[in-house]
Amino acid sequence: MSAESHRISRLQPYLDRPEPAPTLLKMLVGVQLAGFREDAGLAQDQAARELGFSAAKLSRIESGKGRRPPAESDVRALLGLYGTDEYEASVLLKLLRRAGEPGWWQRYDKRLMPEWFDRLVGLQEAAVAIRTFEIQHVPGLLQTPDYTRAVVERGLPAAASGEVHRRVELRTRRARLLERDDAPKLWAIIDESALLRVLGSRDVMREQLEHLIEMAGRPHVTVQIVPLDVTNASAPSIPVTYLRFGGDLPDVVYLEHIKSANFLEDRDETEEYRLALDRLADEALEPRDSLRMLRETMEQRYGA
Repeated sequence: MSAESHRISRLQPYLDRPEPAPTLLKMLVGVQLAGFREDAGLAQDQAARELGFSAAKLSRIESGKGRRPPAESDVRALLGLYGTDEYEASVLLKLLRRAGEPGWWQRYDKRLMPEWFDRLVGLQEAAVAIRTFEIQHVPGLLQTPDYTRAVVERGLPAAASGEVHRRVELRTRRARLLERDDAPKLWAIIDESALLRVLGSRDVMREQLEHLIEMAGRPHVTVQIVPLDVTNASAPSIPVTYLRFGGDLPDVVYLEHIKSANFLEDRDETEEYRLALDRLADEALEPRDSLRMLRETMEQRYGA
């Protein structure tokens, strides 16, 4: 079997997934097309010029970005240009069609799911490992519905009750990925201040800490707390989500702002954030000690 055929054969599990994963599949299609182009000895600008594409269009196709997958006619044209054999082309086209199936989150209106947030949810659904650091709040994937409601109401004080309900429903649905048989590994580092800041009520906080303790006991979830007395912690100034995928896909770092977000995929940039999270994990309490702090905080600060 050729190297190219072996690479394509590894895509079969993605075709057999019971749930669509459009963000992942768009990325896989792009990575494979870039590989075929390189095998054909063509630079990206050469391939684009041959087909009358703009350089930006081919770059977008190969990066797997955008709400929708590339047009099948464009992918067929690229496969023809690269001389891709019939088997490889057929597998990639099947992958492309599956990429067009909407994920559960894409059924929400665009007010709740702007393009950058759509991409984050899709990446989380596809990741094999997620690392996250939070300063102000408990990470979204570990929030209880009542805690989420308090976060939403605090952040959007003018939002109608119906919108608040939909946002809570969306975040609760996102958290279900940790219940899957193939759930990603989650490694959450949380600043202690997030445990002390009362959102909603003391009862809401007690329930939230109980949930954190329960989740931290699961084999695929690691929780570490950065105590307030660690004054020289090398913590980033904003929340960070680091996503890792299987196969040939690059790691992605997600940095959220108030009404937008940045996605970093350059290896040098993502490596900086990986190392920063490693240093922060070294400075944080060990998981066992973090659990002890969670229990003590729950009883001493939010006890009945």
